[in-house]
Amino acid sequence: MERVDVAIVGGGPAGSSAARAAAERDADVLVVEKGVPRVDRERLGPDSTDAAGMLDYWVDLMDYEPEEIPDDIVLQELDGAVFEGPSESVTLRETGIDASYDEFGFAFHRARFDDWLREEAEVAGASYEVGTSVNDVTSTFEQGSFVHTLTLADGEQVEADALVLADGPQRTVTIDALDQFMPDDRSVADILGPDRANHIAYQEHRRIPDELFDEDLLKFWWGVIPGHTAYPWIFPNDDGVARVGLTMPIGTDLGDVRNRGDYALLEPDDEQVPPGRVYLRRLLEWRYPEYDLDDFPLVEDRGKRGGTEAYPISSTRPIESPTQADIAVVGGAMGATSAFHEGGDHVAVRTGKLAGRLAATDRLRRYNRAWQRALGDEVLRNVTLAELARDMEPSDWDETFATVDRMLSIEGSRYRQALGAGLSGLSVVARYRWHRRKFRDGKYVQLHESEYVL
Repeated sequence: MERVDVAIVGGGPAGSSAARAAAERDADVLVVEKGVPRVDRERLGPDSTDAAGMLDYWVDLMDYEPEEIPDDIVLQELDGAVFEGPSESVTLRETGIDASYDEFGFAFHRARFDDWLREEAEVAGASYEVGTSVNDVTSTFEQGSFVHTLTLADGEQVEADALVLADGPQRTVTIDALDQFMPDDRSVADILGPDRANHIAYQEHRRIPDELFDEDLLKFWWGVIPGHTAYPWIFPNDDGVARVGLTMPIGTDLGDVRNRGDYALLEPDDEQVPPGRVYLRRLLEWRYPEYDLDDFPLVEDRGKRGGTEAYPISSTRPIESPTQADIAVVGGAMGATSAFHEGGDHVAVRTGKLAGRLAATDRLRRYNRAWQRALGDEVLRNVTLAELARDMEPSDWDETFATVDRMLSIEGSRYRQALGAGLSGLSVVARYRWHRRKFRDGKYVQLHESEYVL
């Protein structure tokens, strides 16, 4: 049986970042990645679905210098983001957070990004086993420490002193691996089960007519489809191609939706939530009524297959890891990424780096405190914004965007902007602070280490 210092389940941004950090500290590291085919990648790799892009301060949160990001990963520099409601909109030209990256952000090629992270990990000395999955994880306490035995699909077994779970929001390995340490009457699936903790996203790579293509602006539409943090988007890439997509909760029941007629992309005869491809067709017809769908042709040599891809996005609050058992859960697997900001590669990379470094130096028990110090503000911000959005209807989005647009036209502090925008401006700020207060001091964590049975 092979024995390694650190075993990592999943070779995406979190897993490969953990592998590099551990290998650079002379740990013997093995990454197990089941492998997903893509038309834009020659070999099997992780489920590398493109996210919205990378905002300026996210580069800092990844703990990278801007010049470290290879040029071929960046598809398009971004100058801002447009947020549209049914009839009101606001354009942001800066994130409002200090950053070392000069622009608003950039759109990037996710498969190349993941491949680069893997190459960096391999250069550091990490080994990869791609094309097989982990069927079982058994953790036993032996001679004063835990040993983790991974059984692979081909029957091979691997033992490891430390285990990093980086299998993304599907959590096909994480749930069972953590359930070993849960009370008999509880399961991690009750908290992080994909059908309750995730959103589903769907996107199409389409060529946009030159006169419509805003190459440096992200575009989001809120209040046009029902559901908690449900929104379509258009994200510019290179060569006139954009990703047209949407995020929506799993299991939305139209029977529970109030004021159905206010949602621009619902039709009166819809008996259930339309498929993603139907929503996107309606988006283009609604937003660009003078054009036909054929004016936005699919680019079939991009994405997973035929220019399209569907994928899960974590949309929940994060959990802590049972680090006393030498286990760290990172990235989407721990619920630290968010549908509200369309994924979270930056959070995945940073949690992976922290876990790998600490696992390699026998200090994994510091991991929960470490990721909260590094990323707590980001997680708190996203959890708060998602909570704010929970009960908003189309008219609420219009009012919010109109208010924020007025606030941005006023120079000065946030308080001065809110005061200048009148009661609606003060209301926006007050509601944000109210919800943020509920989750401060680490209250955004929904499973604490103390709740595991070790």
